[in-house]
Amino acid sequence: MGHDHHHHGHDHSHGSTGKVLIASLVLTSAFVVFEAIAGWRSGSLALMSDALHNLTDAFGLLLAAVGFAWQSRPGNHRKTFGYHRTGVLAAFINALTLVVLSAGLLFESYRRFVHPEPVANGTMIFVAAIGLVLNLGIAWGLGGHGGDLNLRAAWIHMAGDAASCVAIIVGAVVIGRTGWYVIDPILSVLIGLMIIYTAWDIFRDSLNILLEGMPKGIQLAEVAGAMRELPGVLDVHDLHIWSLGSEAHALSCHVQIEDMPPSASDAILKGLGKMLHGRFDIDHTTIQFEHVRCAVEDISCTGTQHTH
Repeated sequence: MGHDHHHHGHDHSHGSTGKVLIASLVLTSAFVVFEAIAGWRSGSLALMSDALHNLTDAFGLLLAAVGFAWQSRPGNHRKTFGYHRTGVLAAFINALTLVVLSAGLLFESYRRFVHPEPVANGTMIFVAAIGLVLNLGIAWGLGGHGGDLNLRAAWIHMAGDAASCVAIIVGAVVIGRTGWYVIDPILSVLIGLMIIYTAWDIFRDSLNILLEGMPKGIQLAEVAGAMRELPGVLDVHDLHIWSLGSEAHALSCHVQIEDMPPSASDAILKGLGKMLHGRFDIDHTTIQFEHVRCAVEDISCTGTQHTH
């Protein structure tokens, strides 16, 4: 089957992606310190908010790097499915951290909105311009994230921060021309709302995987219908589909076939495995053949067969 080929591309890019994550972590951490000091000295809440945002980005990149390394480890006698969900768990924590941070930003922005304070708009422009270049560079480096939820979370962090930097630059220009210091906390509110918006999809998708929900983009009825269309398959029931990780899907089911020896039914099993991989990207399947319709515990059911 095509299972091995499906993973070769991932292995090929594994080393380069890991290096990009580590380099991004180092650069982002250094920028957090620089932006926090600049924000404090300039009195800009928007810069300090963005520094906190970047701090969660650094934390997110750390989680992404650890998750990316662990999720590719093979299974063992204790973790038989391997560590696919390490990256998903990292993405979930990452998104949850973003939402909590945003609540703090919104509260502080409200306080500054009520009592505006002067800010050094020149410093805001300079620091945000550096941040824009850095975040765009990291986002470009992570651009080949594909369907990996963990890397997607890190990419969204960087893209969101780049947008924040653009908003800070525009806001600083307006402050310089009008003296409206209230724009600074308004920018902070916008950054906080943007963080919540970008984190929601990651939070929802990772939670769905952790709760073993249906993989995104796959319909149970569509899979069952495609299986029933294959020659030799009479019916499909007790069908379960879930995700081991953001890119690894699994399936188990009962398939009713005519009464035949295992040597004859092997062709049906291979056909099912090939179709499930090609149409739905499902590579780990556990299929139990039955010669008559039965309940899960019915003694008339035959043994279980697997494809990988």
